[in-house]
Amino acid sequence: MVAVVLIGIGVALLSDEGDADKKKDQAGSSAGPAGEVEESPKAQESKKPREKPVELPEQDAATLTLGGTASLENTVKGAKSANGQYISLNEVGRSATWTVEVPEAGPYTLYVTYGVPGKDAKTTLTVNGEAPRSINMKNFANAPEGDLAKGWTNTYAYVNLTKGTNTLGLSCQTGDQCDANLDQLSLKAGHVK
Repeated sequence: MVAVVLIGIGVALLSDEGDADKKKDQAGSSAGPAGEVEESPKAQESKKPREKPVELPEQDAATLTLGGTASLENTVKGAKSANGQYISLNEVGRSATWTVEVPEAGPYTLYVTYGVPGKDAKTTLTVNGEAPRSINMKNFANAPEGDLAKGWTNTYAYVNLTKGTNTLGLSCQTGDQCDANLDQLSLKAGHVK
């Protein structure tokens, strides 16, 4: 009788070990023969709609509000604006203002496309009526002095904007070196280069 019980316990233990080995094989990721590769589980797509990146505006000089004696010109070739139009800022009092809507308050980068006659320029940037500051318009194109057509280039300035309507102004103030033609303005979210 004792022998029968011992045999029964031995059989039960062996069959439990076999079930455990089967469970191990089912849960393991390398259950197949060597050289066989299992496919990774597919990532589940989120049910939330994907948010599109915010499209921020780009503005041609022809669409800006002009101040002082500023006017649209198109005699210098190479401007990217529609009809090759740009604004000459080469006189104290001339200005161009961009009224722009942004979706969120925060840091932005203002890009300025401009042309200089082979020498550095410096104008004034005013954001939402805050204290004016200089914006350097260097001869990054390395144009020869006097060559406006080869002087088209760009620069940027970090600005902080409010949600909704903002006003960005570029102007020639006393003390500036304003021999520059303003072509286009654009924005990107964040302080980037």
